Amino acid sequence: MTPSPDDELSIGDVSRRTGVTVSALHFYERRGLIASRRNGANQRRYPRHMLRRISLLIVAKRLGIPLGDVGQVFAALSLDRAPTHEEWQQVSRTWKRRLEERRRAIERLEHELTGCIGCGCLSMKACLLLNPDDTLQEQGPGPVRLHIDELSQERH
Repeated sequence: MTPSPDDELSIGDVSRRTGVTVSALHFYERRGLIASRRNGANQRRYPRHMLRRISLLIVAKRLGIPLGDVGQVFAALSLDRAPTHEEWQQVSRTWKRRLEERRRAIERLEHELTGCIGCGCLSMKACLLLNPDDTLQEQGPGPVRLHIDELSQERH
């Protein structure tokens, strides 16, 4: 018999299937990222479709994506039923956009690490050319050129 996305699994089964500890499952549930129901014996039961959400949480964690960002993407999905194909496609497109933004930010950082990032430290020879007299300090603390690049990317 083929399993249904709505078949219920115990918390132990979910933990074994995903490799996520029971305490982490409780944490994700408190954060509203996954959901369970209680059976007559007051035991948690997770619909099988939660396995996919938990798998995405695992991948996001490995990629360093904050849980708040995951929660924003998951907000488009209902917790009480298996997502439709179209809903997963929308989530997939959202993830793709966010990952592309992260990739571009990492590439900008990689590029800027070889030159001046506008920190005002004046410790690199390039700073004397790109930030003469520490003029970037007027734009605020930290790596202001990176922030300026991010803002210009958001506008386009």
